Amino acid sequence: MKFKKKRLWGDTPTMKTAYDAVIIGGGLHGLATAYFLSRHHGMQNIAVIEKRYIGFGGAGRNTAIVRANQRTQENLPLYQEALDLWPVLTRELNFNLMFYNCGNLNLAHSEAAIKAMRMNVSAAQFSGVDIRLVDRKECKELIPALDISDKPRYPICGGMFHPAGGILRHDAVVWGLAKGAAKNGVHIFQGTEATGIDVENGRVAAVDTSRGKIRTPRVLNSAGGYSADISYRLLGIKLPISVLTIQAMVTQPLKPLLHHVISSGAYHVYANQTLKGEIATGAHMDPWPNYTTQTTGHYIKHQAEALTEFLPCLKGVKFMRHWAGLADMTPDMAPIMDGNAPVDGYYMDCGWGYFGFKSCAVTGKYMAEFMATGECPDILKPFTLKRFEEHRLMGETAALVQYSADN
Repeated sequence: MKFKKKRLWGDTPTMKTAYDAVIIGGGLHGLATAYFLSRHHGMQNIAVIEKRYIGFGGAGRNTAIVRANQRTQENLPLYQEALDLWPVLTRELNFNLMFYNCGNLNLAHSEAAIKAMRMNVSAAQFSGVDIRLVDRKECKELIPALDISDKPRYPICGGMFHPAGGILRHDAVVWGLAKGAAKNGVHIFQGTEATGIDVENGRVAAVDTSRGKIRTPRVLNSAGGYSADISYRLLGIKLPISVLTIQAMVTQPLKPLLHHVISSGAYHVYANQTLKGEIATGAHMDPWPNYTTQTTGHYIKHQAEALTEFLPCLKGVKFMRHWAGLADMTPDMAPIMDGNAPVDGYYMDCGWGYFGFKSCAVTGKYMAEFMATGECPDILKPFTLKRFEEHRLMGETAALVQYSADN
């Protein structure tokens, strides 16, 4: 006897010929927007279409770090609200997202880096974010395994500690949002490709898919690394986005030793210890635009050398898994959240680079409000596509500033 495998979020529905909104991309941003549209705005006639399977892209290919230690006044309130939203969402969804606010420690390796961090800390504290500068002895108290001697190539001079930062279980967030959205009536279709967007009188009229045409007045492009391609191929709208690969990996399980998320701009490395005991670590982006999720031996070597420089106890530990994901990078390292221009009813949520995971819930909340009312919420207004035409680029390049200072 054959048994039909049931999806965690329910059976696959029959596709309708018309929906109030169609969301392209079954990742965290698309699922979060669908969830908030259905829960807060009463729009339950929604379709989420995903070319492969939900969580295929960046949602399932990250190191699951959440934080609010950004640089600019436009970004800080958004990411702080995102942090505050995780416990609320856990209760709403009745699903354990495994949110653990263990704290985030960014290392500084020079006096110049300390000065750059001082500016970051001042901006964050002004916006109510819990963050402070720490000296190298405090870094050692936070993570006793750190080598704070002068032996590392880039000795540790201090850092900034963000107690509210931490980690989530990324696949739990995917399943929780999908289950919550489906419970509210949202239709989720995997293996369904968007092949065209019909425009009538300057307004979105329908989405052509590999399963047929769907009539709709609203479309959200939240396809992550594939958003720029979809925007240009289906509507001829060019986006200032470069797609680059980011690689990550995990070690064999170890006894608890890394009680906080740790990162270093000088070494281009960040790491945390998962609930299973693995050290999950990521590096900088590949230096050339590409759409591959292939991994390279270069980054295995890089991670091993970088981590063991300031965490020498990890020497000899084995890497067990290695993966890569796509980062859709804008010139100012800030996202594009826009709608109704140049086509009415067309909304964009893309260009997140490596900030997309921690922002998904709060972005879904406000993009849902934007789509339901047609009015852009104030918190999203700085992220318009038009800022690139008007040369109003944001200063969200804290990671690059710190790297330059350290080197």
